[in-house]
Amino acid sequence: MIERLQHKYALSRQGAVDMVKACICVLVANIVLMMPAGILYTLINDMLNENLNKDRIPFYVIASVIIIILVAVTNFIQYNATFLTTYRESGVRRTTIAEKLRKLPLSYFGKKNLADLTTNIMGDCAMVETASSHWIPELIGALGSVSLVGISLFFFFDWRMVLASFWVIPVAFIIVTTCAGAERRAVRKNQAVKMELSDGIQECLESIRDLRANNAEDGYMTELDGKIKKVEKMALFTELKMAVYVNSAAIILKLGIGTTAVVGGALFASGDIDILTFFMFLMLVSRLYSPMEISLQNFAAIIATGIQCERLDEVLSHDIQTGSEQMSNTGYDIVFDHVGFKYADDTDVLKDVSFTAKQGEVTALIGPSGGGKTTISRLAARFWDVNEGKITLGGEDISGIDPETLLKNYSIVFQDVTLFNNSVMENIRIGKSGATDEEVIAAAKLANCDDFVNLLPDGYNTTIGENGSELSGGERQRISIARAFLKDAPVVLLDEATASLDAENETAIQGALSRLIKDKTVLIIAHRMRTIANADKIVVLKDGVVAEQGSPEFLSGFDSFYSRMTAQQLISQNWKM
Repeated sequence: MIERLQHKYALSRQGAVDMVKACICVLVANIVLMMPAGILYTLINDMLNENLNKDRIPFYVIASVIIIILVAVTNFIQYNATFLTTYRESGVRRTTIAEKLRKLPLSYFGKKNLADLTTNIMGDCAMVETASSHWIPELIGALGSVSLVGISLFFFFDWRMVLASFWVIPVAFIIVTTCAGAERRAVRKNQAVKMELSDGIQECLESIRDLRANNAEDGYMTELDGKIKKVEKMALFTELKMAVYVNSAAIILKLGIGTTAVVGGALFASGDIDILTFFMFLMLVSRLYSPMEISLQNFAAIIATGIQCERLDEVLSHDIQTGSEQMSNTGYDIVFDHVGFKYADDTDVLKDVSFTAKQGEVTALIGPSGGGKTTISRLAARFWDVNEGKITLGGEDISGIDPETLLKNYSIVFQDVTLFNNSVMENIRIGKSGATDEEVIAAAKLANCDDFVNLLPDGYNTTIGENGSELSGGERQRISIARAFLKDAPVVLLDEATASLDAENETAIQGALSRLIKDKTVLIIAHRMRTIANADKIVVLKDGVVAEQGSPEFLSGFDSFYSRMTAQQLISQNWKM
């Protein structure tokens, strides 16, 4: 049962155990809350039978005090069991999901967008938190206590009155249960339009400059307004569908009052029950059905929450990349041995790719866009796993190495630079946790950051805005390169690392890279031939296969892709308006 709860509600093992405890605590608290009715029944019975005397009064006083204490104690325990443990589990859930996302292969993120993952961590967790603290324990506790009361009344009082009072409860829950499939479908559609709206808002914020530059704001905002209205319409539709079932079930519950009155009146008239029993059942149904209506709403909400639980469990149950945390490599040569790779849609990206990037050399990957260059750099760092063949680092198959252990050996500069809303110093220090300020500044100087950083208001302590919004593209890229210098790993992957730099800075960075790459394995992706003019080896990728490979001198000696690209770029450089 514990494992089933773990998967059904995306809980840790302790969280599932705590949920069971919470349900039991609510059940006990509800039973204790029913004790005053028992005392009241006994008191009225004594009064009607003229048994209430001075000897019985202390009993009622002591019983009342005990019940008050029990109510206070059980409610305190219930609160801790339902709320405090739930909030603790919610923290564990968020941490677990974040930790799981950290270990998932990048192929997983290719299927997801940022808005969806943010909803997973924030929105879905919050919804499951509410279900765990409010809906599930209260529903189970209410059903359990009502069942116990019903069974007790069945054996100690007239069974016909029990049936007349309780028959509506299972019928009402059956009605709500029948809507489960329709409700889940509606919630999925609702979730889909919300994701569409979130994507639209995020896209608008990210592309606002382009929209303004092209006078496209009005058209985009009209489209975004349509998405908002679609969300409103779907939300109303979902709520209406749920309300039809829940309110229908609530109406059925009210019929129980009528059947209790009719059956009780008939039995009282025939002398089968006394007036006190008749009164007790009337009082019972007047107090019982209102909490049951809330339970019906909780039940419907739990059904809807199943979608969020499925989404969370999908993340938590996804396979992660694993491997040894100890490496036995000899050197740092990267060897692609008949590598084939496909994306999730079964599209071939690489086919039978074989080449070696030797330690102490610069291996450049060039070719037309979409040829597979970036994919090769991602596979070399095990961001994805190959479908065919193997990749080795120093003779060791990287598929058997833990990704975090493997990446300790890599310094990577991506084409798309990611910076944080922090100081320049801390953005560079990401390359090496615990690095001293002097080490950070030395790396920044190697990456030609020092000149522009000294012009900033607070120098290296200047906060650069979200994703470095206060800096130019070239400045952002130089900070990314400084991280690689600071990490000083034996393998360096450069994906268009100098694409945003002017010619002067590119030349300076190339000089710094020449010092950095000594005795290192360097894999560089570039479109500008001057960037790789001094590479030791060039691998030409075209349509996912190695079309050519060799030194620049060798490839320049015939009509190769490299020689044609070099000639074309010389022509473009001399082009004038």
